[in-house]
Amino acid sequence: MTFGQQSFPRQHARTQRFSLGTPRAFTVSPDGERVSFLRSRSGTDRETLLWVLDLEDGTERIAADPQVLLGGAEEKLSAAERARRERSREFGAGVVAYATDASAELAAFSLSGRLFTCELRAGTSRELQVPGPVIDPRPSPDGRFIAYVSQGALRVVGAEGEDDRALAEPDGAEGAEGAEGAEGSGDCEVTYGLAEFVAAEEMQRYRGFWWSPESDRLLAARVDNSPVRRWWIADPAHPEAAPAQIGYPAAGTPNADVRLFVLGLDGSRTEIAWDRERYPYLARVHWSSAGAPLLLVQTRDQGGQVYLVADPADGSTRMVHADEDPAWLELFVGTPAWSPSGQLVRIADEGGARVLAVGERPLTGAQLQLRSVLDIGESDVLVQAAAGEEAARPETGEVHVYRVNELGVERISQDPGVHTAVRSGDVTVLVSSRPEQPGVRVRVLVGKGAGKQKAVIASYAEQPVIAPRVHLTEAGARRIPCAVLLPTSYTEEDGPLPVLLDPYGGPHHARVAAAHDPYLTSQWFADQGFAVVIADNRGTPGRSPAWEKAIKDNLASVVLEDQVDALHALAERFPLDLGRVAIRGWSFGGYLSGLALLRRPDVFHAAIAGAPVTDQRLYDTHYTERYLGDPNKQPQVYAENSLVTDEGLSGAAEQTRPLMIVHGLADDNVHVAHSLRLSSALLAAGRPHEVLPLSGVTHATPQEQVAENVLLLQVDFLKRSLGMV
Repeated sequence: MTFGQQSFPRQHARTQRFSLGTPRAFTVSPDGERVSFLRSRSGTDRETLLWVLDLEDGTERIAADPQVLLGGAEEKLSAAERARRERSREFGAGVVAYATDASAELAAFSLSGRLFTCELRAGTSRELQVPGPVIDPRPSPDGRFIAYVSQGALRVVGAEGEDDRALAEPDGAEGAEGAEGAEGSGDCEVTYGLAEFVAAEEMQRYRGFWWSPESDRLLAARVDNSPVRRWWIADPAHPEAAPAQIGYPAAGTPNADVRLFVLGLDGSRTEIAWDRERYPYLARVHWSSAGAPLLLVQTRDQGGQVYLVADPADGSTRMVHADEDPAWLELFVGTPAWSPSGQLVRIADEGGARVLAVGERPLTGAQLQLRSVLDIGESDVLVQAAAGEEAARPETGEVHVYRVNELGVERISQDPGVHTAVRSGDVTVLVSSRPEQPGVRVRVLVGKGAGKQKAVIASYAEQPVIAPRVHLTEAGARRIPCAVLLPTSYTEEDGPLPVLLDPYGGPHHARVAAAHDPYLTSQWFADQGFAVVIADNRGTPGRSPAWEKAIKDNLASVVLEDQVDALHALAERFPLDLGRVAIRGWSFGGYLSGLALLRRPDVFHAAIAGAPVTDQRLYDTHYTERYLGDPNKQPQVYAENSLVTDEGLSGAAEQTRPLMIVHGLADDNVHVAHSLRLSSALLAAGRPHEVLPLSGVTHATPQEQVAENVLLLQVDFLKRSLGMV
């Protein structure tokens, strides 16, 4: 095997999984004249620029160029900004995020911890001299002010750079200087305007402050991290460096204390009051001109939630809706929110379906499985959804954009694929990933409903050197969604192939998608001589609430049962050699890989477990307790669903299947302690295994050389383990 050769692994790593050069983060101006977006100059350039598409003539222009704004200097990130990007899985450089005023005339963003604004119509940018490092700057709706976070304080400055001041400063055991030091490791005693760890990692709430529609005050989260237990992340390759301290809320331990304040530009301060002991999770905040501030707060076990309307004048709240579920309640992007007429818009599990409700009336039924709300218009709601279990024509792996109102449902995206959209008024940016084409196609549509194509936003992503050969299907009595990939050159005369299962298998991410790029790595493994199988077991999203919630208190056996059932069912239709079966995965997929090898060595003959969660007690509160409850009340449930317990290792000493464990030593999401504890337990059980530690690597592997060689090492291990060399 030649390491570093120009090949798919090198291209895959160099392009950051073909994400570089892809347009994203679209904003449509309400007047329908402009679309702002982010994109790098090429498919191998990490530096992202802010662009504007002028719809009148269809031309694209650069609005903000980091090289120009920084004078060619290398970008420097604060540790707090690095931690924020790790939570959002952002591995680019340059302008990686921006926010605009209500008219999309003024944008704000940070570079190297400095604050910049951009006049989007003119395409001119300037730096505002403010205290740094700057995090998450956001213009007021009227464009007169910029709010941002620095050193744990929420600050505001005039759009011309005048009258910079703090609206709320850290008020705990540490002041501003200490706050930045703690933020540097992703932790801070008290902050204003930032999302706490579990909000950003698990709730998809990445922000901690919200402007009022009148631009005269803000809602700001006050996060006190002092109750959270401290962990340390060391870099063994650099023993001279002090370990980084982080606050990590492991299952069954205290969370950060989160409160919410109304902060006026006039210096006023009012706390929003709700039963925080019963509903400690601040899951969503919405404040628009259609109504008063709207909050969604959840119980610790996520079995109950209430929608609250807040009075910004006195801080009081009143409930407008409540939900309960014996398993758990999901959170959805884009909800809750107000419609222009002041009705509550939400996604709910009702009657066995995941439906869109406006007011108290469901507007969709079992034919659709709602995923998110994309836009709320005067006469309709734009949503993203998959076909439900009762759909007349199931579409394996397809996700579409629909327009919903009281008259019915209209599908906006017509081609097979995975689609999403951004809309303002009559302009819709439709982003499509399709099975037959690499990358994404971005079309700007103008008009009511589906509209007519006005422009196409170019993608500069590289063309992959391979093309997937994907068979989308369903398997077994439960109709498990599956994808099967064979070697590009495979013919029937080649006979049965060694099998590689390549799942994720966990909540919130389905691997089986009607798209091209998600299968590139799997196809590369197939071209090394494997039949690659991807199965979306119960617990993965997109099917039905019952499908997703079947894993409650039983994470391990349910997902493993479906993987085995899918494998055996597919062997009746595809050339699978069941005498040589391996499995690989990362994160939850790594957990699933270890689980498969340890509990079903009769089925699986080798496994690669990347960044696996091996001890459920060591993963975070919001995620783990949603599925397994409180470990202090249900210790047996945690033992049965972990790999390092007696239950998890029950068959380890009786078999010697090859196992490779891969883990980044700087991982602050799934700490390397998971892999170290598994390795120790396997050693104690007399179970041989391999461990590949990745120095300086976090939960993802954005480093080009590391990402490339990890793929090559995996193939080498699999071929050795299955007798293919």
